[in-house]
Amino acid sequence: MSILKLKKASVIGMSQDKTETLDAIQALGLMHVIPLTEISAKQSADVEDTNPELLKRSLQYLLSSPQKRRQVTRDNQLDLNKVLHQVDQNRQNRIRLSEKRDFLDKRIKDLEPWGEFTLPDLADLNHEKLWFYLIPNYKMQDVEASHLPWMQVHRDNRHTYIVVIAPDEPDANIMPVPRTHTGYVPLSELKEQLEETEIQLEAAEGEREALTRWIFLLQQSVASTENQALLDEVSGQTRDYGEVFALQGWVAVRDLPELEAFAQEHGLVLLEEDPADDETPPTLLENPEIYGGGQEVVSFFQTPNYRSWDPSRVVFFSFVSFFAIIMSDAGYSLLFGAVIAWKWKAMEATETGRRLRAMGAALTGAGVLWGVIVGSYFGASAPVSLLGEMKLLDLNDFDAMMKLSISIGALHLVLANLLMAWVRRGSNQSLSSLGWALSVAVALSGWLTEFTTLDWSVFGAGLAMVLLFSTPDTGFSVSRLISGLLALTNVTKIFGDVLSYLRLFALGLASASLAITFNQLAADVGNALPGIGLLLHILILLAGHLLNFVLTVVSGVIHGLRLNLIEFYNWSLADEGYPFQPFSKQEVTPWIT
Repeated sequence: MSILKLKKASVIGMSQDKTETLDAIQALGLMHVIPLTEISAKQSADVEDTNPELLKRSLQYLLSSPQKRRQVTRDNQLDLNKVLHQVDQNRQNRIRLSEKRDFLDKRIKDLEPWGEFTLPDLADLNHEKLWFYLIPNYKMQDVEASHLPWMQVHRDNRHTYIVVIAPDEPDANIMPVPRTHTGYVPLSELKEQLEETEIQLEAAEGEREALTRWIFLLQQSVASTENQALLDEVSGQTRDYGEVFALQGWVAVRDLPELEAFAQEHGLVLLEEDPADDETPPTLLENPEIYGGGQEVVSFFQTPNYRSWDPSRVVFFSFVSFFAIIMSDAGYSLLFGAVIAWKWKAMEATETGRRLRAMGAALTGAGVLWGVIVGSYFGASAPVSLLGEMKLLDLNDFDAMMKLSISIGALHLVLANLLMAWVRRGSNQSLSSLGWALSVAVALSGWLTEFTTLDWSVFGAGLAMVLLFSTPDTGFSVSRLISGLLALTNVTKIFGDVLSYLRLFALGLASASLAITFNQLAADVGNALPGIGLLLHILILLAGHLLNFVLTVVSGVIHGLRLNLIEFYNWSLADEGYPFQPFSKQEVTPWIT
């Protein structure tokens, strides 16, 4: 499997060279550090000079700018505190201007129906005030019943514009709607303020764009800050013995020659030892990029134990297969592939992106292949006779599709138990996993054909293995028998898990049925309404298939992962591990726009 073998490495050096040595080890980036003390490290003076939160916030603010300038790459041109102050001032100014623009925009929209006017002085109205209301026409009877002095300013087919004269705002239970806030500023002046605000906001956006030239150097500063913080943390986790210090960590066996050469070059003592039986090293997964999408899924959900196995490739192929069955349409699969192709270049920037796009390409290929096998192309039949001849399965053949889904589920769980048996190969519990695999395989075979006496005998033998070997205890005891009986109660669980794979058939059928329904609905509307019916026909097809495509992709991702990460994991992985995190430096690659 692809869980790399690790060794425990201890590096011993001189205390006077500790900082330089740790910095070099960090640049090497091969060790997962094992803390030897619990002393908390203090940040260095360089890190305290700059607010890390301000630095990260400023960088994120510049990265979100839609337009970016050519990057400055020479760090001697950067006055960090000055740039951070400018960025923060620009950010606050943009927020203030955006809020002012939104306020003015709303006030203008509220005031436009009333037109241009200037409120008179209170003394001219005998200290009465004007209150403006936009009343729906059907509620005007409520205003007439209020017995307040009011005047109609304007009326259209929906609203009546009235002004109430009163010293105080009328109670909310008297007027049928809340009043319109017009303020004292005339409409023309509000529009002038809005124009000036938009000009200032545009200038602030231009200043922000100009500041984006510092993104690379700010990224370097963030990386430097985090590297220094990590270095200080690890420095506090070493064991110091007077003039020498010791650093311990896990290292992949494949990297030991490089670490040995490093130790020899820097005059360090290097001790290597195998993990003890009671130790749990971190898990370092390694998969080729083409299968790496499975590793990303596995790492996101649950890291396997170091002494377990790497499910990345199994998850990759099974997820691709399940997604294709749930999609069950060659047209939708090609559309999914078009989305992946559209994002192909953007996903190249990171290793995770490259792995996920490889998985996306595999999902597209498997989906097209399965769509051709079931003969579905956006819910329609094959557009050419050659593709029609390649149809091998009918989604409406419920018996065949149910047998296929249950067979997939049973074989998936048989594989899970066989892998669990391999993990437990040093214990008699491996026979329990073999018993489950044997029982499920025989039950599937008997269900697809017809149970025979031999099938029942083998099925009973498998359950007997579960009963006798579900505990690592040796010899016969009451506790071992009770543990075996409790393990046998999982027969209902494994039965339910197998039936869970029926969702493959159900979701695939639902996707195909919805596609057919939208096609039929569009055709009926087009035939019923000559002329405009063609437009409606196209709109229904676009909206319907887009909705169905989104639902199908979401279902494929959620349920395809669920069958792997819940049903399959329950029978194939016993213990959870923790990921290998190398003591390394963050690197920033220059980019130019």
